[in-house]
Amino acid sequence: MSHDHACTDPSHHVHDGDAFVHEVERACEQRGLRLTPIRAHALRLIADAGRPVKAYELLDQMKATHDAAAPPTVYRALDFLLEHGFIHKLASINAFVGCHHPGSAQHAVPFLICDRCQSATELEDERIVETLDRRARELGFTPQAQTLEVHGVCAACAAEERQASA
Repeated sequence: MSHDHACTDPSHHVHDGDAFVHEVERACEQRGLRLTPIRAHALRLIADAGRPVKAYELLDQMKATHDAAAPPTVYRALDFLLEHGFIHKLASINAFVGCHHPGSAQHAVPFLICDRCQSATELEDERIVETLDRRARELGFTPQAQTLEVHGVCAACAAEERQASA
């Protein structure tokens, strides 16, 4: 299957944690932002997870290496990373994933979320975003943010299910 954009390819991933943090460090430097050690550590854990991570799961992982890792500290780090587009929040499952393009401008991104394995695929498709925006404006609605999360079963889980029933 051919994909219009790398982000629509389910095998596409942010990078390993170190490469991801390095890319965000460059973006922070260009934008005049400060990536503190706690923020960088949270970012690395999110990137390395390879799946959506809940805040308290992140807190538990961070406590192992940062004594200062308390809920407010972790939430402040997540707020910073969200605000600057380095991660995305999946509201329906209250979890966070790394952005596939942390060095780019903030963007609305639909996600495909597997209800079996909890994987989340960032489906960067400007046509979807533009269609939602246009339809909202046609209805007299002024959109300020978009979050589109589609729940279902990923290809890997569907294949596993077919094999189990065969």
